[in-house]
Amino acid sequence: MKKNKIERTNINRRTFLKSTGTTVIGSTTALSLGFPNIAFAKRDNTLRIGLVGCGGRGTGAANQALNADPNVVLYAVADIFEDRINDSLSALEKIHGRKVQVDKSRRFIGFDAYQKVIDSVDVVLLATTPVFRPTELAACVDAGKHVFYEKPVAVDAPGVRTVKAAAKKAKEKNLTLVCGLCFRYNSVNQAIYEKVLNGAIGDIKVVSAIRYGGPWHEPVRQPGWTDMEYQIRFWYYHNWLSGDFNVEQFVHSMDQISWVLGEKVPIRAIGTGGRQERTAKQYGNIYDHFATSFEYEDGVRAFANTRQQKGASGQNTVEVFGTKGNAYYSGNVQKITGENNWSFQGEKNDMYQEEHNVFFDSIRHGKGINDGERAANSTMMAILQRMVGYSGKIITWDEAINSDQVLGPKVYSRDLKYIGSDVAIPGVTNVLI
Repeated sequence: MKKNKIERTNINRRTFLKSTGTTVIGSTTALSLGFPNIAFAKRDNTLRIGLVGCGGRGTGAANQALNADPNVVLYAVADIFEDRINDSLSALEKIHGRKVQVDKSRRFIGFDAYQKVIDSVDVVLLATTPVFRPTELAACVDAGKHVFYEKPVAVDAPGVRTVKAAAKKAKEKNLTLVCGLCFRYNSVNQAIYEKVLNGAIGDIKVVSAIRYGGPWHEPVRQPGWTDMEYQIRFWYYHNWLSGDFNVEQFVHSMDQISWVLGEKVPIRAIGTGGRQERTAKQYGNIYDHFATSFEYEDGVRAFANTRQQKGASGQNTVEVFGTKGNAYYSGNVQKITGENNWSFQGEKNDMYQEEHNVFFDSIRHGKGINDGERAANSTMMAILQRMVGYSGKIITWDEAINSDQVLGPKVYSRDLKYIGSDVAIPGVTNVLI
């Protein structure tokens, strides 16, 4: 990937607010944005950025966007909660000063605030709660906006189909769409997967992806919060908002499986899942572990295992087994063994920053980079994992992608008493409604 020589602040999106001395409960929210179909070829053209979703992830994304190009300003923001907006802007102003130009008249609050951001800016950063992503992305594309949008792109199959349709329309408009599947922009991943795709380990037979870690932060309800506000502030624990933890987090590993297999999708899957440690009511209705076997048309198998439990050992790896050797990736070890031994010797980059460098380079030069289709498929793989885990059934890709099950309500309101579904029971729960 092309490197931008502008000085940057390397701060992880997820921990941005904490690092600047500002704290938020949860991260993200619900809303959207947009922008005109223009290739900004000259560096003296200032791009107005709009941020939708002002939690930790969105604020960090805005930080990297402001670092990526010398002639950009943060111009409008939107969130459901005013305190999120205030915390976010305070953190960004400490680092970027005059590049943060969000007048009080452009600080929009509410479920419909995204439309006001669409009308105000050139470039959109979507970092809201995942359930809102399809509607927001579609609105951005309809308005002709270039979009950086966080993962996952949806929480259910109807949402995935919406994203696919938006991505197709974006291609027709030559809009740039870049998803926050950040491992695609990691120089180590790029190096090792390029070698695998060029035959370094022969024909791929099996892929194994493992992500084991600890829990998300504890949900604590504050006096005066409605049921809806409580759930959205702790959206991770409610599958209608997050898709479940595997869709929200393990989608990175699903994306790497898709990447190393040349963007193929599986034909069917079987698996298991449940909750052993996160069983209290405060943890909503999500699971704490999934284990899945994906089958591909050419006989390749992918095994994907993830869990989030206190006190358990951690691991985040992708292993690829071929006819001439094996490839292994983790945060600290990257190697190929077999007929073509190799280990990574290059420069490691900041993948969070690089995705924004690529995003703005594409906008400036009219490249129209568009990863919507593959981001949708990777998200759908994670949704399929959830579906087979919840149901205990073998489910085909076609059955999953064509499912009409919608996890969230049709209309959103802060006063809506929507608490989602019961915890899924394998062998009982129907996921293909």
